[in-house]
Parts: sequence; structure tokens; C-alpha cells
Amino acid sequence: MVKFILVRILQAIPTLFLIATLTFFMTRMAPGGPFDSEKNIPDEIKEKLEAHFGLDKPLHEQFILYINNLLQGDLGPSFKYMGWDVSELIAKAFPVSAQLGILSLCIALLMGLPAGIIAALRKNSSYDYFLMISAMLGICLPTFVLGPLLILIFSSWLGWLPPLGWYSFSDMILPSLTLGLFYAAYIARLTRAGMLETLNQDYIRTARAKGASPIRVVLCHALKGGLLPVVTFLGPAFAGLISGSFIIESIFFIPGLGRFFVTAAFNRDYTMVLGTVLFYACLIIILNLVVDIIQASLDPKSRGR
Repeated sequence: MVKFILVRILQAIPTLFLIATLTFFMTRMAPGGPFDSEKNIPDEIKEKLEAHFGLDKPLHEQFILYINNLLQGDLGPSFKYMGWDVSELIAKAFPVSAQLGILSLCIALLMGLPAGIIAALRKNSSYDYFLMISAMLGICLPTFVLGPLLILIFSSWLGWLPPLGWYSFSDMILPSLTLGLFYAAYIARLTRAGMLETLNQDYIRTARAKGASPIRVVLCHALKGGLLPVVTFLGPAFAGLISGSFIIESIFFIPGLGRFFVTAAFNRDYTMVLGTVLFYACLIIILNLVVDIIQASLDPKSRGR
């Protein structure tokens, strides 16, 4: 297992370097700059700002300097939020995005797992058809459509929940539900497929032949193998829940890291864009590593893949 983890970590190093390189040069090639605005800044002030942040140097020197700072754990200062470092802004905003992602994942699991298990146990029944059609609708309906639709129903028409903000538990329900429903649909379909494959295995027939109750067969025998596709999906799913919050945070005006990233992209805040991309890349790699470890513990054959 230790060798398995070390291989995954070593594979992550060139991946992060490639992401940093591509993001650095792509941000520099985008039109405009961090000090371009509707109000024209005098050339002298603009030159001093560029010299202060090292933007007056050749591009390759800027890249080498950035990588050197990055190796020392320094993501650099924000070009737009004066007096703030990128790491400070990420530390301030990410807990909100993480909270949104965790709540959404809980909703997705609480809705998706039971739906998939019931659909598998009642294969080709009305329950199965209804649940899978609902799951397909959830997959086809994007979050930027579902979010405003939920606001229209539960805020405008019924007046049950606030449409915007992130200040109380009631504010968290609609954003979390919007993200959670989308991923619940995927989890339901994966759970159904995994459970159907597992329920047809010989050891399940043996357990039934020995007189094990249906509940025991599902919980003690079938669930471990049936959830393998879901476990594999959870790493990218959780990363997607957090990074997918870019849209949700903009719709519901949530002060999370997603809004910082969108604002930084529009403002050409190079260091903020780079820092956010690298932070999310590290997060995705870590979550995928955790999923690989869990999957390897559930299915030892996967360690050699």
C-alpha cells in the first residue's frame, strides 16, 4: 500500500508542474492586463505598478521567478486586492466553498444511494423506471438552469427560502440542493449498475441459499461490491462539487472561492487565477488519491492497475 501511495504522489508532481506552466502562459496570452480598467491609469503609474510586481521583465524570467516562489510556498500577492496575498484570500474563501461542497455531497449521497439500491432491487418495475427517469432528468438539467428554477419556485412563488446569501442555514438549502441533485442523479445510476452486477454474483446466490435475509444480503454482502463504482466516482465528484460551485456561487451570491476565481479571471489577476487553479488541482489530486486508497482496500486487485 505504501508503494501504491508513493507512485500516485510521484505521478502528481509533473502533473502540477504542467498545470502551472499551461495556466501561467495562458493567462499571459489573454488580452488585457491586471492594470487595465475603464479609467485610464497614467503611463508612469502603470509602469511603476508593473515594475513593482515584476511584470516588466521578460516572460521567461517571470515564469522562473513564479516557479521559484511557488516551490517556497509563496503564491504571490493579488494584483487587485491590494495588501492581500493569494494564499490569504484562498484561506478566507475556501471554507465557504468546502461547506457548500460537503452539504451538496451529503444531499447527493442521501438521495442517490437509496434510489440506486431500490432501483436495483426492483429491477424493471415501476419504481426502477421512475427513479431512473428522474435520474436522467437530473443529469440533463444543468445547474445554471436548476438553480434559478428552484429560486423561482421556493423563493418567489412559495416564499419558503431566501434566494441569495450565505449567512444562515436557510440560505444554504437552495445552493446545496442545486448542486446535490445534479450529482445524486449520477450516484443513483452508478449504484444501480454496481448493485445489479453484484447481485448476480455466485457468492450472493450462496448467501441466499444459506437462508440469509434480504436485508442481510444487501447490507452485508452486496453493498461492498455494489458501491465500488460510486467510490470511484466520489473523488472527481467532490472536486466537481467544489469547483462546480463557480456557477452556483455566482447565481446565489455566495462569498466562496469560486466567485474569487471568476472575478480574478475578468480582472486578469494573474496570481489569483494561478493560485486558485493550482489549489483546485492539488485538491483534485488528493481526493483522487484518497479514493484510490479506499478502492484498493475494498478491491485489492485494483492496486496493480
